[in-house]
Amino acid sequence: MIDWKTVARPIVALAPMADMSDLPFCLVCKEEGTPFLFREMVSSEAVVRFNPKTLKIASFDERERPLVQQIFGANPDVMAEAARIIYEKYKPDAIDINMGCPVYNLVSNFNGAALMKEPEKAAAIVRAIKKAVPCPISVKTRTGWKQDTDCLEFVKVIADAGADLISMHGRTREQGYSGSSNWERIGEARRNVPQIPFLANGDITTPELAKDALEVTGADGVLMARGMLGNPWLAKQVLHYLETGAKLPDPDIKERVRIVKKHAALQVEHYGERGLIKLRKHLPWYFKHMTGWKDLRSKLVRVNTLAEVNEILDSIS
Repeated sequence: MIDWKTVARPIVALAPMADMSDLPFCLVCKEEGTPFLFREMVSSEAVVRFNPKTLKIASFDERERPLVQQIFGANPDVMAEAARIIYEKYKPDAIDINMGCPVYNLVSNFNGAALMKEPEKAAAIVRAIKKAVPCPISVKTRTGWKQDTDCLEFVKVIADAGADLISMHGRTREQGYSGSSNWERIGEARRNVPQIPFLANGDITTPELAKDALEVTGADGVLMARGMLGNPWLAKQVLHYLETGAKLPDPDIKERVRIVKKHAALQVEHYGERGLIKLRKHLPWYFKHMTGWKDLRSKLVRVNTLAEVNEILDSIS
């Protein structure tokens, strides 16, 4: 289990991203030096129905540890039962509650960021899960629903309910992913709950920005999402920069190709070759920096077999 109060600072972690932070990508990030992994969310309603696809998403490889599994839902009893099932079946090192996803399909059913409008229910969910499992419970949220000051009281409610860690994305639900992450507001929220660890999230895509985010927010660490896509070595670069002030170079093209081939092989190992269709979302991110990458992208988003992936990669390395 993770003791968030005693782990080394700064905490640097991969954020949970739907359809992205799955087992293969998490293993790649771990291999490239990411200390903590937050896995993509799973539906509590699907877990309690023992949906095979959902349970497979929640399964993990021991090499991913320490591993945090995120769940979402709006019913405290169902959330608690889902957490119990996941813990008994897989023993993750911690469980995270999604109270920040802005996607309509979630918030329309009072999941995700919609829980910010119902702090009493949000607190009840935290308390119910705390009773159901022995591992640490964290909450990922936003600065608010419409007003970015919503978080200032919300974090107090969550902390009082027993959350062991809070991570905050610096945008409101209404913003979605537009505009800029409000690190100053994250810092205000952080100062309202000094008794528990706090992670900053949003627009942290380089080591320099990670340092700036920590300085502005006073957070205990950073939770990085889109900045890690096609860039699984970012956490290692961040840690090195924060410790030494020096920047590690990005992998050269040969090393980049090796990492992508590893990712593709893990994808096939976990999902079968059909998993390469899912990998199409990842592949363009690895080469977005390259001159003429649009032509390469058109090939990568059409791959169906591991042989095709390797043929394309061999042609550029």
